[in-house]
Amino acid sequence: MKKTIFVLALLLFIFAVTASLAVVTQEKASEEQVISVIEANSFAYCCIPHKGPFTDIEKVMKQLTLGLRNQNIYPAGAPIGIFYNSPADVRPEDLEWEMGFPITPRVNVQPPLKKKIWEFTRVVSTLHKGPFEKTGDTYTKIFEWMQENGLELAGPVLERYLTMPSPETKPEDMKAEIWVPCRKK
Repeated sequence: MKKTIFVLALLLFIFAVTASLAVVTQEKASEEQVISVIEANSFAYCCIPHKGPFTDIEKVMKQLTLGLRNQNIYPAGAPIGIFYNSPADVRPEDLEWEMGFPITPRVNVQPPLKKKIWEFTRVVSTLHKGPFEKTGDTYTKIFEWMQENGLELAGPVLERYLTMPSPETKPEDMKAEIWVPCRKK
């Protein structure tokens, strides 16, 4: 009995040490921005498509959440933004983007919501940490990395918001996963 308790205690100790090492390793890794190609799964989502400046994001998110509530649709994941062009290439009023949420494939949606499928499975992925207004810096790093690795853009970019703005959230603690569909040049 004492031996069993000792073995269990030892296993718990090893588990605790291993878990703490994993957290330290993850914290060190998160200090450096890791950019990599991943294979993502396609998924259904509902959204509100929009043409106009990014200053409209809050308004579009309100429309989206109201549409979800009115249609009794429950998100199946974190909110997403999908961006079809860039402020570096077009005027703010010509930006095309959508805000949405993943949903189960069999959910039916009605206007103003639109149901779509994310079909881009090979993506360059990284985690942006900091104010969302600074994602441009992260995109610069992604596109430089893609250039160095012989990859080119193959579709709209997706941001999955892991942290949403709130009065309690510090801008430096905001997190978004970024996916850039890619293909070999």
